Order: sequence, then structure tokens, then C-alpha cells
Amino acid sequence: MRNTSGREDDRDKDTSSSSTLDSRFSQTLRNVQGLLKGRSFPGKVLITRRSAPLDQSVLSSPTTDRTYSDSYAETEERVDKSIQDEVLQDRRADGKSVNLTKSSSIESISEETQKITIGARATDSARLMKFSKELTGTSVVLEKLHELAWSGVPLHLRPTVWRLLVGYAPCNSDRRDGILRRKRLEYLDCVAQHYDIPDTDRTDEEINMLRQIAVDCPRTVPDVSFFQQVEIQKSLERILYTWAIRHPASGYVQGINDLVTPFLVVFLSEYLEGSIHNWSMTDLPPEKRSNIEADCYWCLSKLLDGMQDHYTFAQPGIQRLVFKLKELVRRIDEPVSRHMEEQGLDFLQFSFRWFNCLLIREIPFHLVTRLWDTYLAEGNSLPDFLVYIFASFLLTWSDELQELEFQEMVMFLQHLPTQKWTHLELETVLSRAYMWHSVFNNSPSHLAG
Repeated sequence: MRNTSGREDDRDKDTSSSSTLDSRFSQTLRNVQGLLKGRSFPGKVLITRRSAPLDQSVLSSPTTDRTYSDSYAETEERVDKSIQDEVLQDRRADGKSVNLTKSSSIESISEETQKITIGARATDSARLMKFSKELTGTSVVLEKLHELAWSGVPLHLRPTVWRLLVGYAPCNSDRRDGILRRKRLEYLDCVAQHYDIPDTDRTDEEINMLRQIAVDCPRTVPDVSFFQQVEIQKSLERILYTWAIRHPASGYVQGINDLVTPFLVVFLSEYLEGSIHNWSMTDLPPEKRSNIEADCYWCLSKLLDGMQDHYTFAQPGIQRLVFKLKELVRRIDEPVSRHMEEQGLDFLQFSFRWFNCLLIREIPFHLVTRLWDTYLAEGNSLPDFLVYIFASFLLTWSDELQELEFQEMVMFLQHLPTQKWTHLELETVLSRAYMWHSVFNNSPSHLAG
């Protein structure tokens, strides 16, 4: 009788737990649907060409009125007439494989987000005006800027917005130019102190680190000729070595070189026009080159301040996030998780590089700056949100992965078929990540072992 009574109590507890879980899930689902109905769903607004030009005195960078490269503008701002059909036909955006009892409801959410993607273009001018309003005030309200930037930053505003998002430029516009001048001079002093010295003044460890950086710089974004220019590689070398010397807890770690590239391209876009393949640092006067390099250094420093343990000994921060990614995928898509486990594929084998280089090596470079709009908008929450982005990225190929054996999976994941990706695929990944974050983040028991 005692055993029977115990089993009944356990069933009652399980039923109660299940009811509580369903209730929490339903509430989360309603919250997400509310966001959707209010058209405030992040990641679903595509920046397109505005119908009428806004006042350039309002929208230009504080240091220049140049716009972003034409090739990037064409890539980021073009909205093809057939996009509606493409979105509605993209079955991978519907969240169909989420391993939850409410999967059909999640599918309806994803379908609605697709409709919003199409309809949101009508609000582009309004979004541009919101950016303008935030940036022209005496003091920028960072919370509002983060919210706006999550869905993408207009090309010509990106340099200014990124400096603010990472905390490099102050929110107070009256202090901004003065502080940027001071920080740029400070960087020059650091370079003179640490980089522009003979090897006889360096330790053996520092010499070896500088040599490793010199080897890695030519390997940075090798498919973009711009990064093969000698001036660019020397600039990368100075930034990376100076950062490593000033951050001895981690020093230089391979992969950090990739993290400089988005900043470099964005800050160069203030001065250089046309295709990135035609850009040359030598076209700029020394002072501007110096300012760009300094801005890259300080923005990299701010970014890595929030993920220092990703690059310290044994990189524990990355190992922790890889474990979370594995657990999240198991909850969302149990069949693919089980198949990968049966084949003996460890998540560390493929996702370590994702976390180390923040997907820069996995997607076409012309999509990186859009992805980084969302990264920087996440602020201090970025490391945890990366787990959701990478889960969404991985499960884009859920069906394909389940058909592959170990060696085939390893090769597939090392050479993912993203070469022809457009902003449509990237926005789909970000939207799924946001949806899953909304479902799981406030229900940590979902990710319990």
C-alpha cells in the first residue's frame, strides 16, 4: 500500500510539474505572440532604400559625410521583388522540429514572423527617423539604441552606432569628440610603448607572440582581397599585439584576429566608397588611418571585456557555452541531437570555432556586419545569446545532418553551404534564435540535465 501510495504521489507531482511547465510555456508563448502582434519582434526589419533622403547633416558620421561601400549597400539594402515567395517557401524558418508539446503553436509564431518580415519594409523610413532622433539628442539613450540596432543599423550610421553600443564613445554628444581624440592619442602612446620597439626589448614570450600574430594576419578573411593588403595586415598586427600585451591574462589567442575585421570594415566605410575589393588604406591620409586603427583597438577591447574567459587558459567560457549549446539542441531537436551522439560527434569538434570567431568564418563576409549589429545590440547578454544563434544556425541543416555519418558530418560542418546566403537566411537564423530565447531563457528547467 505504501508503494502504491508513493507512486500515486509521484504521479500527482509529475502532473503538477507538467501543468506548471505547460502554464509557463503558454505564458511565454503569449508574450512572444504579443510581441508579434505589436510588430516589435527584433530581427525582422530589413533596412531598405528610403524613398526620400533624410537630412545628411543629421545622419552623417561626426567626422565625415561618406557613405558605406556601394557593393555593401547593394547587398544590404536590395529587396528583391520575389522575397515574399522566398520567405513563404522557406520551410526551415517555421520551427517545425522544436521538441515541445506546443510545437504547432511555435510553427504559427514563425509563420507570423515571416509575414512581418514582408510587411515591416513599410516602416523603414520610420526606423531611420528613430535612429536619427536618438543620435541627434544631447545624450543618447542606450537602451533605445540597443533596441533599434538589434534589427539592423543603416549603413551610413553604423560607425557612429557601433562606437556607442560597445561603450567606446560616450552618450553625451558634447563630450564625444574630445573623448575620442584622447582615446586615439592614448592608443598611439600604447603602440609606441609596446609595438614600436626593438626585439631586444621584448621577452622571448612576447617575440613568439608577435611572430604568431604575423603568421595569422595573412590568414584573416583570406577570400577577401582587401585583407591581403600589406597596410591592412600591419594595422591588424599592431592592434592585436598591443591588445595582447595589455591583457596578459589571455594574451593573443588565434581567432581574435577575425574579431577585428568587422570594426575595420565599418570604420573604413566612413571614408572609402565603392566595392571593398577596391579599397586601399593608402588612399587615406595618415591621421585618418591612425584614427580608424585606434577605434578598432578600443572597440575590440570593449567587446572582449565582456567575454574575457573565452580567451584565457583552456578557454573555459567557450567550453561552458558549448555545453549549453548541446543541451539546447537536445531540447529543441532531439532526433538530430540523438543522431549526432550516436555517431560520436562532440559539439566541441565543430562549435568551438563558432564561439571562438563568432561565426565570421562560417558565413559570407558581406553578412558579417549585419550579424554584428545584433551581437553589439545584445551588450553584456551576448555570450548567452550566442548559444541561441548558433543553435538556430546549426538546425538550419537538421534534415541533412540526420542523413550523414560521422566523417561526413565533420566535413559538412567544417564547410557549411552558406556561400550563396543572403540577408534572408541570416534574418531567419536571428528570428529563430530570438523565438527560442523567448521560450527557453525564462524557463531554465527546460535546459536542465
